[in-house]
Amino acid sequence: MIERKNMLVPVLLSGGVGSRLWPVSRELHPKQLLPLAGEFSMLQATLQRTDGLSAAPPLVVCNEEHRFMVAEQLRQIDIEPTALILEPAGRNTAPAVALAALHLQALDPEAVMLVLPADHLIQRVEAFSAAVAAALPLAESGRLMTFGVVPSSPETGYGYIRRGAVISTDVYDLDRFVEKPDVVTAQGYLDSGEYLWNSGMFLLRADSYLSQLEQHAPAMLAACREAMAGAASDLDFVRPDAAAFARCPSDSIDYAVMEHTDAGGVVALDCGWSDIGAWSALWEVGERDDQGNVASGDVLLDNCSDSYFRSDSRLVAATGVQNLVVVETSDAVLVADRNQVQDVKRLVSALKAQQRPEAELHAKVYRPWGSYESLVEGERFQVKRIIVNPGQKLSLQMHHHRAEHWIVVHGTAEVTCEDRVFMLAEDESTYIPLGHKHRLANPGRIPLELIEVQSGTYLGEDDIVRFEDVYGRGAESSEPPKEKDA
Repeated sequence: MIERKNMLVPVLLSGGVGSRLWPVSRELHPKQLLPLAGEFSMLQATLQRTDGLSAAPPLVVCNEEHRFMVAEQLRQIDIEPTALILEPAGRNTAPAVALAALHLQALDPEAVMLVLPADHLIQRVEAFSAAVAAALPLAESGRLMTFGVVPSSPETGYGYIRRGAVISTDVYDLDRFVEKPDVVTAQGYLDSGEYLWNSGMFLLRADSYLSQLEQHAPAMLAACREAMAGAASDLDFVRPDAAAFARCPSDSIDYAVMEHTDAGGVVALDCGWSDIGAWSALWEVGERDDQGNVASGDVLLDNCSDSYFRSDSRLVAATGVQNLVVVETSDAVLVADRNQVQDVKRLVSALKAQQRPEAELHAKVYRPWGSYESLVEGERFQVKRIIVNPGQKLSLQMHHHRAEHWIVVHGTAEVTCEDRVFMLAEDESTYIPLGHKHRLANPGRIPLELIEVQSGTYLGEDDIVRFEDVYGRGAESSEPPKEKDA
């Protein structure tokens, strides 16, 4: 257990979209919310590795689209956060950490923030905890500490940190940050022993960080102060003022503060760290067979080597291939050379340019109340599988252009249709006529599963009028057509 003078608060940054891990990671369900390297999601695993730090409940900074999924994942591991701050727009890491620091000022101006990206993998948690313990006294004294990963190869995909004078074992003054190098330069860094990979993790006092931000990026701090001064509380979320935050410059902690401060320090960290920035990273950290393959899911291989295979929904079979990445989901398949997986981001850009929903959504879409999955779609009809979590309910709503049939296959449904409220058990069904106000709820203790058959002249998800919603969404749907109308 770490001894400390000040409140230690894990601050999770959960704003990324992980486009290089498409098709599993998508804009509205990104990699930090997925179980890519174990039983738990990357966000959950990040929180769990802070258990031994005797820390306060975490503060999470995320965006609007992910808010309910983040809250649900915290609930699943019995964590009540200090706050969930919703960024009105993406402005990189320096403003995100400023929002957290400004919020913590009211609780403890000298609170120490352990800033962690929510989508990184650490295999040796004990080494991580020891590095935090080594950095903590310096952070409590006002130093801005970062963690540099001891490099194991001349990696060109990471930025580097050059360490300065020795403070104590594995703890150094911070000399400078350097950009992602070419392979020759990276080899020189590795040979010198003076450079560490930039992990993007920090340990710093809230007031120290804000003081440095005021010195080196005053316009950024002013915008963040104004945004938090005008913040509103919405359910369990803190919403900074959107107009004020829109005026905030976009920059990383590295550029905005750490490259300019004379109060920086770095701890050398050797803990099996990876930012899981591409499919090749999961091959590197995965358990390989005798031919160098990593396989996840229903996979059958013959005469394959040095490849990564992942199946989420059906059999993937391969023969006579090497050095590939093959990733299957219910609505997309990726095949790539393992040495060119960084280029997956270009595919995502092409999908967005074609306005393909696969860039942003899975066939299964998570909502505050549960999830829905499109099964069949044809002219004038659509079939969906809907799961409503125990105690949850959809909005009271109506549609102008479609009717709906509901068939309960598991659990018990409470149905509102105009002035009627009634229950449906398993194998029972009902019909919701076009234009009728309706609501679906799960009053039970087990998930409610039903099949919804939509029929009508227009089945777009923007055909909705909301009259009441427990999740604070507007009466008229402001969600894009691709999202569930509930």
